[in-house]
Amino acid sequence: MIRKWFSIVALITTAALLLSISSCADPQELVSITIQPTNETIGASTIPLSVDAGYKVQLTALGSYLHPPVTKNITDEVTWLSSDLQMFTIDSSGVLTATGRSCGSTQIAASLQTNADTSGVSSSGAVVTGYMTAAVTCFTGSGSGPDTDALTVAFLGSGSGSVTSSPAGLPPCTSPTPCVGAFNPGSTISLTAAPANGSTFGNWVGCDSTSSTNPCTVTLTGNQTVTVTFD
Repeated sequence: MIRKWFSIVALITTAALLLSISSCADPQELVSITIQPTNETIGASTIPLSVDAGYKVQLTALGSYLHPPVTKNITDEVTWLSSDLQMFTIDSSGVLTATGRSCGSTQIAASLQTNADTSGVSSSGAVVTGYMTAAVTCFTGSGSGPDTDALTVAFLGSGSGSVTSSPAGLPPCTSPTPCVGAFNPGSTISLTAAPANGSTFGNWVGCDSTSSTNPCTVTLTGNQTVTVTFD
């Protein structure tokens, strides 16, 4: 019986040693980075570039590792870079912001040097980079666009949903990303909130009608922002 227990202990000790050696020999290694969303297009041909200024999108960097295979959110670890700062800027937390100065498309990069794994074990030292494409639709109207007013719809709350307008003018408008539509000055716009995924409509802020009315109405007297809450 004593020999049997010694054999079991020896097997456990050997397995633990092999696992430790394997872990040291094969540190976790970053092999690729994927940025989500992979493509983002803002604006419209009816919206002046100046209206796009300040539009923000949160990007997420996902790192694919080996030893063992795993995918991690490394948004706050990578170095972000915009290829065209006249079109988009991006901060260290991955927030992409339109400048309103240029249109077209550009690449956004997220890079990380794989000089160490999470335990500090030295790795290959290579720089791994992922890319996404960000674009701004060029304004094709006349002049600088004083004949239109911009209506921005923003979202609050823990729920999800979408907003449509009558008359039409909003692009696809789904939480949590704000959307911007162009309308004739003085237009009265009806906005309808449609909750999704079991969410409920909360309220409006910025409409001319009461906050609990859905659809709400807003008469444009310039560029305006309306916020809807989904719970």
